[in-house]
Amino acid sequence: MEEGGLYRIVATFCFALFFLLLPALAAHAEMNIQEVKSKKGVAAWLVEDHSIPLVAIRFVFDGGTAQDPAGQEGLVNLMTGLFDEGAGDLDCDAFQLKLDDAGAEMSFEAARDGTYGSMRMLSDQRDEAFGLLKLAVNSPRFDKAPIDRVRAQVLSGILANERDPDTVAQQRWLRAIYGQHPYARPDQGTRESLAGITADDLRAFHKANFARGGLHVAVVGDIDAATLSGKLDEVFGDLPQKQTLAPVADVKPKLGQQLEVNYDLPQTSLQLAWPGVKRNSPDFYAAVLMNEILGGSTFTSRLFEEVREKRGLAYGVSSDLVDHAHSNALLVTTATRSDRAAETLSIVRKVVKEMAENGPTEEELAATKKYMIGAYAINNLDSSSSIAATLVELQLDNLGIDYIKRRAALIDAVTLADVKAAARKLLSADPAVMVIGPPLVQLAGAGKG
Repeated sequence: MEEGGLYRIVATFCFALFFLLLPALAAHAEMNIQEVKSKKGVAAWLVEDHSIPLVAIRFVFDGGTAQDPAGQEGLVNLMTGLFDEGAGDLDCDAFQLKLDDAGAEMSFEAARDGTYGSMRMLSDQRDEAFGLLKLAVNSPRFDKAPIDRVRAQVLSGILANERDPDTVAQQRWLRAIYGQHPYARPDQGTRESLAGITADDLRAFHKANFARGGLHVAVVGDIDAATLSGKLDEVFGDLPQKQTLAPVADVKPKLGQQLEVNYDLPQTSLQLAWPGVKRNSPDFYAAVLMNEILGGSTFTSRLFEEVREKRGLAYGVSSDLVDHAHSNALLVTTATRSDRAAETLSIVRKVVKEMAENGPTEEELAATKKYMIGAYAINNLDSSSSIAATLVELQLDNLGIDYIKRRAALIDAVTLADVKAAARKLLSADPAVMVIGPPLVQLAGAGKG
């Protein structure tokens, strides 16, 4: 066995052993997840933890920035910046004071396929905190002064992004691989689209999006099931039953193209896309294990070994399985000295080709299984907020309330043949490639001199 391969296996075993021996995380793996259903039919997953007087709630409504109407890109993002800027009979200043008095932290954020909300609160002030969350969810004011102020903040970011090569390139990348699909639109919007969004537009989307039928909730901390049931109705029980969302089509990224975004930079960024895998696909776990060996593991992956350790071409290199509701892909990203960009791109392609043709070794697979099983708790269950976030994502993926208990067996059941088949399936395609920096042809010519 080559020295690099042995290093990867030993390092991965060490990481796996470390994670497996942490008793606190093992306790999290055994945590009891209850399903709580309120009188009005609002469901949530609850993990009771009375050791600390804190409560964390995380929730998401289906439909995120992909729901922005054409010409109103940035609407959902703008809306999520306004929920703590006044609600009910409390204007912006009054709402913020009440939030501070309650010792609570509240945030909302827009993703492509969902509109997320979170709150952390002291359990002895949960009545005040949940009351404010109720106002924010049900009765945001969308007053003119906060809209103008938050709009100006978003616009400032848009203007800054127009001068940032990576951001400009990423937007061109999305248009190249997604075409006219909503996933190609800028989440923050544009100068023109942002300027045209009105308070009535925000109210209309809030009414269409915030409904019980598209809601997923998780709660962790110092609260029991009976109390939570009442709070669920208080916060969400008066929302409409059904969402009114625009249909979003599934889309496959357009591969087999090379996009060069030319800037005179000392460092060139590289991004490559191959087909991905749906979360509910039978070969999902095989693809996850393959990706971890290819480039998912920070210090032990094949890409890290070949690009960073052997050749010093980049500080970091990684691969990720990107899973959206309507599209998925496997992305490889890195950045290197511009005069070595062509060489780096060639090495990445070579490593991926080797994985596609031959797959991993039995030793790599065994070590990666141990690492992935052992690392799950520290990556996903290390705080009340992260547990709540994980439980919401499990609901979105329809994995079942017992998934954490079943996960290790699902990973263990994957065979070497399964992983090799997943590698062939995903990595044999001609990828889409984006290069941000000086032209590769120019650099290749300079390298020959």
